[in-house]
Amino acid sequence: MGIIAVLVFIGVFVVIALPMALAAPSDNSKKALATLDAALKSESKQAVLQQNMDLRKDEQLSSIPWLNKKLLSIELAPYLRKMLSQAELDWSPGRLLIMTVACCALPSYFLFLSFQSYPLALVGGVVCGLLPFGWVVFKRSRRFSAFEKNLPEALDLMVSGLRAGHSLLAAMALVSRECPEPVKSEFKICFEEQNYGLEMKTALENMLARVPLQDLKITATAILIQKESGGNLAEVLDKTSHVIRERFRLKRQIMVHTAQGRLTGLVLTCLPIVLGIGIYFVDPDMISILWHRQIGIDMMWGAAGLIMLGGFVIWKIVNIDV
Repeated sequence: MGIIAVLVFIGVFVVIALPMALAAPSDNSKKALATLDAALKSESKQAVLQQNMDLRKDEQLSSIPWLNKKLLSIELAPYLRKMLSQAELDWSPGRLLIMTVACCALPSYFLFLSFQSYPLALVGGVVCGLLPFGWVVFKRSRRFSAFEKNLPEALDLMVSGLRAGHSLLAAMALVSRECPEPVKSEFKICFEEQNYGLEMKTALENMLARVPLQDLKITATAILIQKESGGNLAEVLDKTSHVIRERFRLKRQIMVHTAQGRLTGLVLTCLPIVLGIGIYFVDPDMISILWHRQIGIDMMWGAAGLIMLGGFVIWKIVNIDV
């Protein structure tokens, strides 16, 4: 029986397998073999294949390759990118750093050529180098102020939508269409994130990361507490809007009462600098003693330190948190 089974197996193999092995390959087989052979032999096709299969996120922090690589390796780049996004500027972190270096190096060089003083060149370069960051901070502060000013109106619009029978998501969509910038764009991002599947808590936390304002934190906390405990969301947002308006009114009142102190600090800080520049144009030989002698240089450093100390003390006095 065993011999019969072996003979049957050999016969079936000869009848089926050998014709398949000896048969000519089909057109599809030829095309597949040719494609595989070309892919294995051609390095250019391998590079294209690797490029097409690279699914990693490509982050461009600078158009200069070596600077982009350095920025990706340090933790400063995400902070700069976040600040630029909050300021609504289309700059890259690399561009900001290059502008800072240029604004620092060029004035330092010309000041040193003019006065032959290392301390003066260093101070002038640092002050000019901070100008790009100052512009970013100014744009960021102005955008946050506009958001804070328009937030109560956005909450009133959400309250009207909720009382008309809309859901919270539909009320946010209404705000993203009707309110002015920058409230419109931030609520639109929050609305789209929820449409893409994020939870309400995560979307609100992302919006707080983009706009870290106390008034928005109050709003997000009120929405999340109402979601956990229940209740009338329209009434909660209405009271939240009233609280934000009262805080805004109190801030304006404090700004009025501290206007004299802030103006005093500005005058006392700028007066020595303006007076020194004026004396230089009137009698440059007299004031040049300050950077031509060691005692003058020490006096300038001491004056700069005292000016910064006095400005900081006045700022702490007039800066009242609400």
